[in-house]
Amino acid sequence: MRLLVLGGSEFAGRAVVEAALGRGWDVTVLNRGRHAPAPGARSLTGDRTAPGGLDVLAEGDWDAVVDTWSAAPRAVHEAARLLRGRARRYVYVSSCSVYSWAPPAGYAENAPVVEGADPDAGQTDYARDKRGGELAVADAFGAEASVLVRAGLILGPYENVGRLPWWLTRIARGGQVLAPGPRDLPLQYVDVRDLAEWILGAVERELSGPYNLMSPQGHATMGELLEACVRATGSDAVLRWTAPEIILDAGIQPWTELPVWVPPGTDMHDALHAADVSRAVATGLSCRPVEETVADTWDWLRSIGGTAPQRPDRPRKSLDPEVEAKVLATATAGGSRSGGVPGTTP
Repeated sequence: MRLLVLGGSEFAGRAVVEAALGRGWDVTVLNRGRHAPAPGARSLTGDRTAPGGLDVLAEGDWDAVVDTWSAAPRAVHEAARLLRGRARRYVYVSSCSVYSWAPPAGYAENAPVVEGADPDAGQTDYARDKRGGELAVADAFGAEASVLVRAGLILGPYENVGRLPWWLTRIARGGQVLAPGPRDLPLQYVDVRDLAEWILGAVERELSGPYNLMSPQGHATMGELLEACVRATGSDAVLRWTAPEIILDAGIQPWTELPVWVPPGTDMHDALHAADVSRAVATGLSCRPVEETVADTWDWLRSIGGTAPQRPDRPRKSLDPEVEAKVLATATAGGSRSGGVPGTTP
């Protein structure tokens, strides 16, 4: 297979490149040259936001294109039009954020979506830009040659958004750790490498249309995720499972100040952790254990000195240590403390 990856040097794009090279595919990467692609890929330099930024793609044919763009859809629109007729399939890594808020628990690919941003306009908001990218691909390649990967929470090595790296770094510091409950809160996410493997399988199977790309509901729990972090880091951290209402009353923001976590019984939890992914599973999605995702991310994080890269267009995830300590003290005084030894609930 001849694969063109637009981006291809960070997180999801890099995982696709590495997986394709592992299959022996011929891989070409186009990006701005700020990060080196995986060894073995052919590298082209071009800035999609600049005039003439796609000139290096004026010639060439590919079996498939994978595009991870997440800003103004103009870049997707221009690339798709340029490559129409010279690529057999266009895979666009979109987002479950394209669904109209708030999608109910169990929502599938036919749920209502937001209005897409105009491809000739500038950047708007994440959801409308992603939907605009979907429409641009479908317009250029048609429904039968477009794959719309509506990813949810993505974790794993090379993460540049700061979710799992934040938890690993915090737990590695040890001590009392504010663990947002309930411990058995079901999570839905996808390891970036499983995402990449599914994408390549979609190319081989000549799939088309939209797919919710996350693990089945409850593939892991909040407890399993954080306890895996304790084991992976070898930390002496003690997880103090704390009721959601205590955390929310303290003004702590779910998802951003405590990454991954959103309180149960909310629209936000249904939207982020309760999608129907049966279509993706039926077409080859296989999800590795959370233990493996966590351990491999920790190994990668240590290999780069312990500080994860951070995308400038994404808010930095963090919880003020003083706020954490205050909430822990309040929870303990109120009798809601749990977790007597690292990673366990007594």
